[in-house]
Amino acid sequence: MIKTGLLFFATAFAEIIGCFLPYLWLRKDGSYWLLLPAAFSLAIFVWLLSLHPAASGRVYAAYGGVYVASALVWLRVVDGMPLTRWDISGAAIALIGMAVIAMQPSSS
Repeated sequence: MIKTGLLFFATAFAEIIGCFLPYLWLRKDGSYWLLLPAAFSLAIFVWLLSLHPAASGRVYAAYGGVYVASALVWLRVVDGMPLTRWDISGAAIALIGMAVIAMQPSSS
């Protein structure tokens, strides 16, 4: 379960980085060279998604909860914005939803 959780978080940060770098290019007058590591990061994101053992739709649904929590960590660490109790509560709810999806019994 820990391995799967770490894989979800690595996947989320690869996606966030892959989207953040073009944002810097488009909105913050960053260099167009930011697009190369962004494309690489998104390729890693897709590859990491393929490593999840469950059906793709279930992986995407469970991944959504981890993405929400990861984006809030990014908000705090990279953007320097303090998290509110609403942010933390929402992330907790999303992670509980992710856990319900990810830990369901396998069907025969």
